[in-house]
Amino acid sequence: MAELTNLESKLGEVIGLAMAAQGATQKVSRLDDLDGDLEQELERMQSEAKEAEERATEIAGSFEGKKTAILEEAREVKQKATEMMQDYLDRASDALDGFEFLTMAEAGEVGHWEILKTLNERARNNGVQELVEWGIPIQQRHLETVRQGSLKLASEEDPNETS
Repeated sequence: MAELTNLESKLGEVIGLAMAAQGATQKVSRLDDLDGDLEQELERMQSEAKEAEERATEIAGSFEGKKTAILEEAREVKQKATEMMQDYLDRASDALDGFEFLTMAEAGEVGHWEILKTLNERARNNGVQELVEWGIPIQQRHLETVRQGSLKLASEEDPNETS
């Protein structure tokens, strides 16, 4: 297996998180107490995560002889993120639990994308530059969407009800 640079490894992590995000949005969309507006937002986020995976995978292919290793990194990250989700969201989880998890996950994704951008400031890979310019605003919007969704769902909870 090819040895990855920090930039290539971070690209793999971004791909893996995009893969995991597709599964996470799908799982949260099936939780109880989810309204139609939030469900639509999750569908949009899932679609954009798929596009992020596709775009980043295309960029991975531009690193000569490294695509397989980058995608292996992506699969490992996806597996770790999926395990975290399974630990956090159990059978008793509701939509608020799901959105709380997505808030943590999206914050992590924003961070990974911004780190990829920072690493690329010295590497100066045009494909990565275009990818982060496209992806960071979307990831920031995803974070704000799930944060607002969490707050909306929390506002509908009875603070005095036992859990």
